[in-house]
Amino acid sequence: MHPTKWILLIINVIGGAAVLGSYVLGLRAHPNGTDALWGGVPQAIRPFYGIWMLFAAAGYFAFTLFLLLGVDANTARVAQWIDITIFNVLYAAILVPSALWMPLTFAFAGNPSGSLWLAVRLVLWIVGLASLALIIALLALQPRQPAWAYWLAVAGSVAFTIQTGLLDAIVWVTNFRL
Repeated sequence: MHPTKWILLIINVIGGAAVLGSYVLGLRAHPNGTDALWGGVPQAIRPFYGIWMLFAAAGYFAFTLFLLLGVDANTARVAQWIDITIFNVLYAAILVPSALWMPLTFAFAGNPSGSLWLAVRLVLWIVGLASLALIIALLALQPRQPAWAYWLAVAGSVAFTIQTGLLDAIVWVTNFRL
């Protein structure tokens, strides 16, 4: 495997463990705290969130597998001049803030302050913007073979960005109230 792909795999293993670990630790430390995570998000749209999270997770696996297995790291370019290392940067920009969201949200719920609320919003906005940049990078990627896997990866990145860029960074932030 190409070194850039190894790094992408390592970012996913460590970053994914950090995200999942932050969720496990957060929920164990706050077993009755799930309502705090929803804030003022209306009950009517919460089921949509749950369903869409499944699409977003499936999308994440689709574009990650495409990048790991379908892209030739020696020849692939984004916008003709950027190598695929850009994806490593984007994954780090998605996973690191994602691992911070739950601890920051519980910290804000326990001790509301302007700086904590700003930190919560910043991590969500960074993830949303990095997800959008991932779509752009995938759309600028050449070559795009195999085509079916490429378009599945693009569709997956769109589903993921709807979750992170729209539902989390805009809808959740707009509706969140203690």
